[in-house]
Amino acid sequence: MSEQKYDFVVFGASGFTGQFVVEEIARIADEEAGLTWAVAGRSMERLQKILEKASKATGKDLESIPAIVADTGCDESILEMTKQAKVVLNCVGPYRFHGEKVVKACIEGGASHLDISGEPQFLERMQLMYNNKAKEAGVFVIGTCGFDSIPAEMGVVFAQNKFQGEINSIEAYLDFEAKEGLVGNVTTLESAVYGFAHASELKSLRHSLYPEPLPKPSFKLQKRGAVHKNEIVNKYCVPFMGSDKSVVNRTQRYNYEHKKQRPIQFDPYVACSGILQLIGIMLFGIIFAVLSKFSFGRNLLIKYPEIFTFGAFKKSGPTKKQIENTSFSMTLVSKGWSTKLEDPAEQHTDEPEVVSITKVFGPEPGYVTTPICMVQCGLVVLKEKSKMPKDGGVLTPGSAFADTSLIDRLQNHNIKFQEVKE
Repeated sequence: MSEQKYDFVVFGASGFTGQFVVEEIARIADEEAGLTWAVAGRSMERLQKILEKASKATGKDLESIPAIVADTGCDESILEMTKQAKVVLNCVGPYRFHGEKVVKACIEGGASHLDISGEPQFLERMQLMYNNKAKEAGVFVIGTCGFDSIPAEMGVVFAQNKFQGEINSIEAYLDFEAKEGLVGNVTTLESAVYGFAHASELKSLRHSLYPEPLPKPSFKLQKRGAVHKNEIVNKYCVPFMGSDKSVVNRTQRYNYEHKKQRPIQFDPYVACSGILQLIGIMLFGIIFAVLSKFSFGRNLLIKYPEIFTFGAFKKSGPTKKQIENTSFSMTLVSKGWSTKLEDPAEQHTDEPEVVSITKVFGPEPGYVTTPICMVQCGLVVLKEKSKMPKDGGVLTPGSAFADTSLIDRLQNHNIKFQEVKE
């Protein structure tokens, strides 16, 4: 521990998302007295350029911020980086290819590891392989600390805290407003492509992680069709294929096993602003699913993202104007009972009769909300370990941060949580 120098080390600082994480730390550093941080990546020249760019964007003098050369191709450099950190903010994806070395080095170097992965195979494999090792080292390894899946995870926590009784199920409806178009960077697409291509790995992973099934609920969450019209958001909706469902389900498993809480059934959807958007999403989904199955198709998607995603993903990422004119909202519809049973394995005999609505909303998801979430999660790890699971380990955000000030911190940084009064 004596070797640790910096509160944060941003690994992959010169990557597309990493640069926004650097800017976010620069903005909030004055709020957090004595916060020390450094940037890390493969090229010293690129790291210095990112610091110069972040300085211009934020108006902060970043000339004295240290830069560390570290590359996932060199295990020694990664370990040396982690030895200099209390918390590594890992922005280097796809995590399927680059993440494990950093997790392993963090545990060995005594640093906690936060990432913004939305890759269930990577996340669940890290839990299977490194949970006990992280506990032995007394560090936290927490994935999905960005838009995947902080709004969903902390939205569920917020809904639970506000619900008068006991929740049976939550349906989440994600909506975007993008006046200049919603655009993602190609690295995000690449992560999704390889995650979909290797989705079959999840069955055996989950069997190893969770050999014992959760108790079956008496009142199962209704399965929606491929398209359904939701009365509350008043839009056509399709299943959301991101990591939110798998992450929330892992949290529910943790809560059942460690807190004796009844597992909440959770299904996420994307709301479409009109028929044309609905058709576009479905067409994109078909093309994505077909091409992701084959090596040749995956190469096409990654090499020519603008063509095969109809401009939804670009190698250059979104423009500044697109980022500034994009926002998201998530509506969580909770159904449950006004009474709470003592035993989480015991089942209610009456149908759920209470409905509660929660909203989470904020700025552009990928490059504004994600850095805010990641940095605030990191600050909680630094400052509130006494409110987190005492042993550390590989955790979801919901299991790591449920009893901390994270929701309040997010509220203070433009990501809002509201209980909707009908």
